Amino acid sequence: NNLKHLCVEFPLGLFICVTGVSGSGKSTLVIDTLYRMVAAKLNPEAYSYTGPAKLKGAELLSAVIHVDQSPIGRTPRSNPATFTGLFDQVRELFAGLPEARLRGYKPSRFSFNLKGGRCEACQGDGVVKIEMHFLPDMYVICDVCRGKRYNRETLDITYRGRSIADILDMTIGEALDFFENIPQIRHQLQILLDVGLEYIKLGQPATTLSGGEAQRIKLSRELGRRTRGHTLYIFDEPTTGLHADDVATLLSVLNQLVDRGNTVIVIEHNLDVIKSADYIIDLGPEGGDGGGRVVATGTPEEIIRVPQSHTGRYLRAVL
Repeated sequence: NNLKHLCVEFPLGLFICVTGVSGSGKSTLVIDTLYRMVAAKLNPEAYSYTGPAKLKGAELLSAVIHVDQSPIGRTPRSNPATFTGLFDQVRELFAGLPEARLRGYKPSRFSFNLKGGRCEACQGDGVVKIEMHFLPDMYVICDVCRGKRYNRETLDITYRGRSIADILDMTIGEALDFFENIPQIRHQLQILLDVGLEYIKLGQPATTLSGGEAQRIKLSRELGRRTRGHTLYIFDEPTTGLHADDVATLLSVLNQLVDRGNTVIVIEHNLDVIKSADYIIDLGPEGGDGGGRVVATGTPEEIIRVPQSHTGRYLRAVL
């Protein structure tokens, strides 16, 4: 949009912040240009880039991921347990219980997406949608399963006195204590706890999660994956709507990604995040036609010594 003949270096293996006033060209540079170019280079069958920019160094990366605050799903059927893959482990555990094996139940029996174990009255949603003409649709608790999603036969199978529906109703913190002796499940729950989500429920509908919560669930999934080479992670203002404590938790997670040998690029206005960066690319100096240029690059300590940088002026007060 307003980028003006830039030549920008993004050092790999660091936590990088791209800063600048609103309209200075941050999203255009990082999302519309860098992300699309790297994605097209690494996966040309799925992505394309037809702009004028040139890219060097993409061959040093294994993958690029844009972690945003969009919902993890758009229906009540999606939840943290299914999105992270945690629920696959739980269903395997229930299918291996003596009573389940005696009845011939497979892991699919404990899926609320498939016929057999789910409540057919609500088709495993736990709620029934009521269409309201000229108004948003309403959801009411299913009067057959009472919101438990499963039929009675499936709910008869219990692990340590808890049914599969009871597991979905647990918070992350409760589930971590409950599954302390199941290493694979405990590991995934610990990651969710580490990103500050101990209070949400495993089966909490995606439609009730905030943007910040959705983003941290996506982060937990990335942290739970096996190392797949050097990955470039891109975030666009991830601290939007977050409390100061949540920002500190987010910073800890971002640094974990870097410690694993990845590169993290964050578009950000939050000074607590900016001052923690290994490297800053400050765009501007103004917004719109007055922006689109690189004002300063370097460590936070180097940025504050550039008089043309608005970011440097405010950063000086917190360093």
